[in-house]
Amino acid sequence: MKHIIILGDGMADWAVPSLENQTLLQYAQTPYMDKLAAMGRCGMLKTVADGFHPGSEVANMSVLGYDLPKVYEGRGVLEAASIGVELCPGDLALRCNIVCVEGETLKNHSAGHITTEEADVLIRYLQEHLGTDRIHFYTGVQYRHLLVIKGGDKRLVCVPPHDIPLQPFRPNMVRPACAEAEETARLLNELTLRSQELLASHPLNLKRMAEGKDPANSIWAWSPGFRPQMEPLSQKYPEIKKGSVITAVDLIRGIGRYAGLRCIDVEGATGLYDTNYEGKAHAAIEALRTDDFVYLHVEASDEAGHEGNVALKLQTIEDLDSRIVKPVYEAVKEWDEPVAIAVLPDHPTPCELRTHTAEPIPFLIYYPGIEPDEVQTYDEVSCKQGAYGTLERDEFMNEFMKY
Repeated sequence: MKHIIILGDGMADWAVPSLENQTLLQYAQTPYMDKLAAMGRCGMLKTVADGFHPGSEVANMSVLGYDLPKVYEGRGVLEAASIGVELCPGDLALRCNIVCVEGETLKNHSAGHITTEEADVLIRYLQEHLGTDRIHFYTGVQYRHLLVIKGGDKRLVCVPPHDIPLQPFRPNMVRPACAEAEETARLLNELTLRSQELLASHPLNLKRMAEGKDPANSIWAWSPGFRPQMEPLSQKYPEIKKGSVITAVDLIRGIGRYAGLRCIDVEGATGLYDTNYEGKAHAAIEALRTDDFVYLHVEASDEAGHEGNVALKLQTIEDLDSRIVKPVYEAVKEWDEPVAIAVLPDHPTPCELRTHTAEPIPFLIYYPGIEPDEVQTYDEVSCKQGAYGTLERDEFMNEFMKY
């Protein structure tokens, strides 16, 4: 049996008063997710281990069955793996967002969803003016980039920028968690303030402002760590002799590389609501013809949640259903070799809160011949009644891969 996980990042949510106090998954028109829930078995999954921040890197590694206390080293190392930066011993890797600061306020975490091409100009400019033998900036994708500090100390308190939209940035700058990390914290904060001086008058930002766009006028470094020790999925699950990951997000691509999965690039995959859904579905179907396991990640719902945009998030959920789940299911349902399908988010990103939370998320598992439970619709409320109950750690992946 082949296996595919379809993950709608941040898709889970809270009840919304304007939607008759239903969650977005309850309110959205999702006939194919509901169909698979009714034909399959459902449950809830705790993807954020105790003591961990509910980040996408934490939640996606958990979905894949990794023991977070053993392997977690932050987002920076995943960005490095994704873009092919080899980390040496002592190299501290951090996610480096390009953000928009307005006065003393962090306006948004994405500089108004700056393009990769624009961001590359700014990252190269920062490397030219701030880079040294010890400090290196690397271009990633869109607003997500990489900062490597040789000899840095990872014992830092860093606030993810998507957690503090429209809040003062200075109280949320890097703090040392111990005396030994004070130099690293001071260096990172100096780089942040210097980046604001350098980027404020950069021609690209002057052009963006003239066009009514948010300027990309600051870096924000966070999620520090060293190269992780992750075993390939094939070592834990011998059924996965060959697997692949499909995503527009660097950190997911990085997880995939450490997990031993090949990364499939899809033209037009953006990480936003305008991503190439059809291209991703087609890539997943073609990958399943040769691979044993496919991890198909779609970021759009998470970004809509961060924007607090209920209508847009509803659209992304319905698009996932009609443009990903439907074509994948319709393509594989008659194959001679059966395909097991799982659908789930990694964490909630409530529109009301505009950031991630750690509540368990709903999941469904379907394959031809599975004995269905009583759940008829796929959402946060119905799945609590599912046969799997609430799973955690590697229990979801173990359950999924045993078929």
